[in-house]
Amino acid sequence: MLIAAILSAFLAATPESAIQVSLPPPVPSTPAMDAVDLGELTVTGRSLETATRAFVREVAAPSRNRGLARWRGAICVDVLNLQAPAARFIVERVSETARTVGLTPGGAGCTPNVIIVTTDDAAAFTPQFVAMRPRLFRVGGAGMDQGAAALRLFQATDRPVRWWTVTLPVDEMGRNAVRIPGYCSGSCLLPSDMAPGVKTLGSRLSSPTEDDIERVFIIVDVDQVAALSAHQLADYLAMVTLAQVDADADTGGFATILNVFDDPEGVAGLTQWDEAYLKGLYQAQRMSVNQQASASEIAGSIVRARRAMDGTTGN
Repeated sequence: MLIAAILSAFLAATPESAIQVSLPPPVPSTPAMDAVDLGELTVTGRSLETATRAFVREVAAPSRNRGLARWRGAICVDVLNLQAPAARFIVERVSETARTVGLTPGGAGCTPNVIIVTTDDAAAFTPQFVAMRPRLFRVGGAGMDQGAAALRLFQATDRPVRWWTVTLPVDEMGRNAVRIPGYCSGSCLLPSDMAPGVKTLGSRLSSPTEDDIERVFIIVDVDQVAALSAHQLADYLAMVTLAQVDADADTGGFATILNVFDDPEGVAGLTQWDEAYLKGLYQAQRMSVNQQASASEIAGSIVRARRAMDGTTGN
C-alpha cells in the first residue's frame, strides 16, 4: 500500500496534474474484423514461426542483459485519478486478462503492484513523480530495469501512455537472485544475509535464474487517449502490464492492440495475436542462458499457444 499512498499524497499536493477525468463508456468486446491475424500471415509468404519470431524481436523489451520477465502468481491493479466507474472497468479488464494467463488478481484491499495514473499533463507529472521516489523506478539491483537513459525517455516522451517496469532476477522458487541495496534476510547481521541465495546449475545451456515482474507504473495522458473507448484503453493497458513491451516497436505489420493509437477504428481490443503472445509468454520455460535463445524459446511457446487456440498442430 505504500506506493499507492505516496502517489495519492503526491496527486493531492499537485492539483495542476490531478484532475478527476472520465473515459468514454465501455463497449462490448468485438473482434477486429479487418485485422490480419496470425493464421492469415502465411498468405504474405511468412510462416507462423517466422512471423512470431519477428514479432517477439520487435516488441520484446527485457531489462538490460536479462530475459523476458513475467508476473509470478498474483497481480494487484490500482487506477488513480479516474472516475470510479471507468477506473473499476479498467481494473476488472486488466485483472481478467491476467486471469487468462494463469495469474491470480488481487481482491479489494490488495497491495498494488500495478499503478495506473491518469492525468491531463503527463509531461509535467511524470518527472515530478520520479523525482519524488527515484528508488521506486531504479532499485539498484543488476538486471532490474532498462537503465538511466530509458528512465529519462520515460519522463520526456510525449506518448499517450508511458510505462516503466521493474523486474527481479529470481531462482525457480521466486527467491531473489541479485543483491538489492537495503535488502537482507535472516538476522541481517552476517555478510551472507546480504547476499542472494541461488543454486548454480552445471550447464552452459540452462540458467539457474529467470525474471519476474515486480511492479509496473503506467501514466495515461487523458487528452491523448480521447479517441479510444474504455475497452480499447483497458486492453492496451493489459498488454503493457502483463508483458515487457517496447514502446517504439513497429507493429504495423501485425494485428495487435499495440496499433490502437494509429488505427482506433480498426483495432477493437486484444487480438488473437495478442492473446497467443501473452499465453506463450506465460507458458514458456524461460531457462535459456542468453537473450536470443530465450526469445526463441518464447516464440516457440507462442506458436504452440496459437496452434492450441486453433486446434491445429502445424501450418
